[in-house]
Amino acid sequence: MELENNTQISKFLLLEFSEKPELQPLIFVIFFSMYLITVFGNLLIILAVSSDSCLHTPMYFFLSNLSFVDICFTSTTIPNMLWNIQTHSKVITYEACITQIYFYILFAGLDDILLAVMAYDRYMAICHPLQYMVIMSPRLCGLLVLLSWTMNIMYSLLHSLMVLRLSFCSDLEIHHFFCELNQVIELSCSDTFLNNIVIYFSAALFGGGPFAGIIYSYSKIVSSITGISSAQGKYKVFSTCASHLSVVSLFYCTVLGVYLSSAITHSSHTSVTASVMYTVVMPMLNPFIYSLRNKDIKKSLKRFYLGMPGVKLPVI
Repeated sequence: MELENNTQISKFLLLEFSEKPELQPLIFVIFFSMYLITVFGNLLIILAVSSDSCLHTPMYFFLSNLSFVDICFTSTTIPNMLWNIQTHSKVITYEACITQIYFYILFAGLDDILLAVMAYDRYMAICHPLQYMVIMSPRLCGLLVLLSWTMNIMYSLLHSLMVLRLSFCSDLEIHHFFCELNQVIELSCSDTFLNNIVIYFSAALFGGGPFAGIIYSYSKIVSSITGISSAQGKYKVFSTCASHLSVVSLFYCTVLGVYLSSAITHSSHTSVTASVMYTVVMPMLNPFIYSLRNKDIKKSLKRFYLGMPGVKLPVI
């Protein structure tokens, strides 16, 4: 593949939140607060899982990896946006834009595949409980995470190289708060047919594949649950995957919202609003979903809090 990028291009302009100066302080406070909640919430999940031996199971191993990816996912876009608001700047350099595209695709893809891996874990736990600990060994869990990283590193590298081959003309205005792949490609004055083919093919493979795996896993889980006679037994089994199902629904609904809104309305504002949902809101809500609906996580967080220096139980 021959790289023929225009070397005269040195920067892009991110315009979405720069055209309303009176709202800049409010936007900064809102996104800074959401970013802090996302980072600290997911860090608490990671600390709870790593510090409590009771949570050293495949399900919580994958959950801690998902929390780490969510922190990185949000960190690819929000700090740069906050810096631009604070400095009243619209500029992102060409190199920073390509780097942002790379890491954004990497961590978005990891989110998707890890959710599929977690669905497979729930399928094995519910449908094959006797062989669960044998099949879902630490070695297999580590290999699944390593495979997820390897696949997405190659996937994001492919898209970054495809952008590097493009030439750009005078219009360098991106109506978004980060370098969104489709909008960057639209600014090119090169032939983007090959880029679009790669986007559609990879979206079907890396998006449709994990989604099909999740659907298959939950179809088997539902089939297994319907075979349980008691209502209490059904509820107990379903509760083990309720948090994950909530996160999966939130992820795919927001992602579909982004692409459907872009395809139907062609409005940059609508696309940005939908993007905020899955780049900022979803990683922020994940720790709450897992901690509020999971007794083990709540107990672990309580033990972690009480184990901190200077923390004592109140005397009644």
